[in-house]
Amino acid sequence: MAWVVRGEFRKLWIGQLVSASGSAVTTVALPLVAVVSLQASAMQMGALSALTIAPHLVFGLLAGVWVDKWSLRRVLIWTDVGRLFLLGSVPAAAALGWLRIEQLYAVAVLTGVLTLLSDTASQTMTPWLVPRAELMQANSAALLNLNLASTLGPSAAGFLVQLPTAPFAIVVDAASYVVSTVAAYLIREPARGAVPERSQVRLSAGLRVLFGDRMLRPLVVSAAVAAMAGSMQGPLVVLFLIRELHKSPAFVGLSLTAFGAAAVAGTFVAPGWCRRVGIGRSYLSGVFLASLNGVALFTGVTPLILLGQVLAGLGMSLFAVPQRTLRQSMAPPHLLGQVTASWRTLVIGGQTVGAAVSGVLATAIQIRPTLLLATGGMLGGLLIALCSPLRDLRELPEEASGRRSIATH
Repeated sequence: MAWVVRGEFRKLWIGQLVSASGSAVTTVALPLVAVVSLQASAMQMGALSALTIAPHLVFGLLAGVWVDKWSLRRVLIWTDVGRLFLLGSVPAAAALGWLRIEQLYAVAVLTGVLTLLSDTASQTMTPWLVPRAELMQANSAALLNLNLASTLGPSAAGFLVQLPTAPFAIVVDAASYVVSTVAAYLIREPARGAVPERSQVRLSAGLRVLFGDRMLRPLVVSAAVAAMAGSMQGPLVVLFLIRELHKSPAFVGLSLTAFGAAAVAGTFVAPGWCRRVGIGRSYLSGVFLASLNGVALFTGVTPLILLGQVLAGLGMSLFAVPQRTLRQSMAPPHLLGQVTASWRTLVIGGQTVGAAVSGVLATAIQIRPTLLLATGGMLGGLLIALCSPLRDLRELPEEASGRRSIATH
């Protein structure tokens, strides 16, 4: 892994690693601040959670248009600076006794918009910073950041919130954006060619690319369906383990740690697995492994539950690395931001629907059958890809014209 984290990509990678770690802390710390410091009600907590997701759905397509028109380096710098001040306002307001739930709402929405722009810009920049032959390894390194952060961040947040003042935990995230701002500032951004014509700068441009290509169309439909079904499991795992299986909180922590550790390991395995079985079959095998988690939970057998979590974490990396690499390599360079944003909007939208439906289904037919339905939905997404040209795709298609990688010059 270390050999690909070099050159200009190293600066992007370091900045994203630090900021992702801080963001993982805030993902847990912000709602904990609402509960511990503001005694937020269940309705207020639901609103805070919804406002965190809303920017991705409302501004997702617009973010792609903006990123394709603006300097990627400047997007990274100013979104980091913005999040630094927004998150820093929480402990500052708490120290002055001014903190209110309305401020947390505003911080959730505005940081969500800035994170959307930053994530879109970083994924759009990656293919310009590394040679095409190293794109798979670069995406594996980028996903390693996210997996490490999501595995270690919540534990760190739980510890920090127990310090004398809960909002102090958010200082860690705010400070992380100082490092990522410096890293982004040091990036030597390559020229991306001419600005897209007005006719191409429109909300539907990214969707047209995704649904107009014989490879990307089944990939995005498969991923959206699988994401929607997979997100049906997420809100139910802790509830199922605690209330129905009467497992201890320690076991819940162990199972989630097993998932995270497997996901981290999977980022190292994914590039080699793609070379061995091909890009298409790596994606298929990853979705299949992840889908088994619902069945493992359904059994209620402790070793199988832990095995299911391991397979789900490993599978997530095995399908995420090839799908991101394939999407980046096939999108027209001048529309890569819009394609990335459109993809995120569809997938996150599917996850939002799945999470909402899971509660309704679990109430109507109980949790165990809902877990099986989630597995069936993920296998449905797998079937879509299996019946498409993706199944036989072994290597990246020929490079789209117009892209110049700074790493090759």
